[in-house]
Amino acid sequence: MGIASEDIVTATIVLIALGILAIGFYRSRSFGKLGIVSWLQSVVLMAPWLLFFGLFAVGIYINLAGVLFLIVASAGTYIFLGNKLRTLSQDPTQQEQFEKMLRAKSKPKPPNKEATESLISEPSTVKKLPTNPTQSIEPIEIPPEDLQIAKGIFGIDTFFATDSVPYQDGAFFRGNLRGDPETTYTRLSQKLKECLDDRYRLFLVPDRENKPIVVILPSRNEPKPLSATQKALAIGLAIATFATTLETAGILMGFDFFNDLDRIQEVLPVSLGIWAVLVAHEIGHQVMAARHEVRISWPFFIPTWQVGSFGAINRFESFVSNRTVLFDVALAGPAAGGLLSLGMLMTGLYLSHPGSLFQIPSDFFQGSMLVGTLAKVVLGSALEESVVDIHPLVAIGWLGLVINALNLMPAGQLDGGRAIQAIYGRITAGRTTIATLIVLAIASLVNPLALYWAIVILFLQRNLESPSLNELTEPDDTRAVLVLLALFLTIVTLIPLTPSVAGTLGIGG
Repeated sequence: MGIASEDIVTATIVLIALGILAIGFYRSRSFGKLGIVSWLQSVVLMAPWLLFFGLFAVGIYINLAGVLFLIVASAGTYIFLGNKLRTLSQDPTQQEQFEKMLRAKSKPKPPNKEATESLISEPSTVKKLPTNPTQSIEPIEIPPEDLQIAKGIFGIDTFFATDSVPYQDGAFFRGNLRGDPETTYTRLSQKLKECLDDRYRLFLVPDRENKPIVVILPSRNEPKPLSATQKALAIGLAIATFATTLETAGILMGFDFFNDLDRIQEVLPVSLGIWAVLVAHEIGHQVMAARHEVRISWPFFIPTWQVGSFGAINRFESFVSNRTVLFDVALAGPAAGGLLSLGMLMTGLYLSHPGSLFQIPSDFFQGSMLVGTLAKVVLGSALEESVVDIHPLVAIGWLGLVINALNLMPAGQLDGGRAIQAIYGRITAGRTTIATLIVLAIASLVNPLALYWAIVILFLQRNLESPSLNELTEPDDTRAVLVLLALFLTIVTLIPLTPSVAGTLGIGG
């Protein structure tokens, strides 16, 4: 008997997760209790995934109640370990051991030889810092008097600067952080504004050795608003997306809309339903961005005939103040669109009855673990028939869940990639981007949708988001748990049921 494609994808996900945990344990051992507790937090976050998908790969399916229990238990344990980690980090003995380990791991370097390539890496918003600031540096543009004034904002109670390196048209400063990163950033940025008005922006970021440094760059490097040409492109893509949603609706009804334009009244309600999900998603981003006083661009919708749209691409038009803001703005869109889609799906399932508008093969419900399970709970034995009559809201909700799940994949500047970057940092986000592309490449062998989405990520969204102004302050434990829940729902939406599990549940004629 051959191995099913979904089994290969599931096994790949489990192996990647185990590999990440193994690497994390190897790197955490040298940091003693602090490192081990931090690693255990990662284990707790990934344990529900590993258990669920490991059992799924061998044909054992955990029901929704069991999944909910795993998530709640994982969240509680994660928060407990977070409190334990904070207690340990305040222990003088642990702090001394941690600093000794850092000194032992850091080899002496000549002055100005530290690499800074991971600090500001989005060329469209901020110039990329060089690997070695003393090599191939562009002519210094920062006025000497501005540099001297910038040096004066530091102090022994905020950031004790030990070295400054003029860089491009700004400068970066090495030194020792004295106090809470958020408080320190606020005080330094206020002093910089008092001394140099609004001409410079201050970044508090880690270098490659995870030591805090301050980067000051001119405010003219901020992201620019969309040009008239870009706005015209956004409008054109929205029109094209409207056309593809009409075509998707026609396919669901069993005909080609563009060969039968007179039937627009039949496809228009479904098209508008898909657009309701897309608009809810974008409103979520815009509302959260406005709440945090962040500007984001118009959405660039991605049309596709398979599901109507792949969602939209947007970019920040101002710097994000910290990683918590990045997380909130990133997750708000999928949360709004996903909840609306789930509501449509459940409403449609309850409204479905013999004679409903859409008739689809029951095998279609094997295409999603989440949708198939929910449909079985509501429709029951109806899924054992070869054809199932469903309300149009089922199809719209299902498509909406897929669209939002695609945008939650942990890659690049997708919503999921931004959320991962906000919680775990840029290094982890870069690794999950590569892992996502590998999984999509494997899945594309049997599903063209995975190939199309891999191409979109590779050519349009693979770069990470620009660093926040304060990159050192991490989001709280609650947001880390929300990432767990969001990514879990993404996977159970996109991965199909295996034939054996579907047969056990009674899904399929």
